[in-house]
Amino acid sequence: EVQLVESGGGSVQAGGSLRLSCAAPLTSIGMYCLAWFRQAPGKEREGVAAVNADGDATYGESVKGRFTISQDNTKNTLYLQMDSLELEDTAIYYCAADPRLWLTGPLIPHQYDLWGQRTQVTVSS
Repeated sequence: EVQLVESGGGSVQAGGSLRLSCAAPLTSIGMYCLAWFRQAPGKEREGVAAVNADGDATYGESVKGRFTISQDNTKNTLYLQMDSLELEDTAIYYCAADPRLWLTGPLIPHQYDLWGQRTQVTVSS
């Protein structure tokens, strides 16, 4: 079973930045829909950012203008650059992948077939 592996989580002060990475041992991540999700305590899993095989990105409203999703197909790695972090960004973050070239709901969790194990992001004041 393919396992995605996140890294880069940690603790940061509000206003700071972090970059998450997701190593995806897939044949070619350029042929997948890829995404980042997060889940805060007591809340449902939320779509943060997604990118389809054409490179079109979609962002959740709460992170628009602050987060950037990108990928390096030569390294089979997905990234999430998080800037201007806020207390509300504290959550467990997951990366996800699906072998379809595009999805009707790229920020909907059940659309994705493969998941990483998680990485914690904590933003403090």
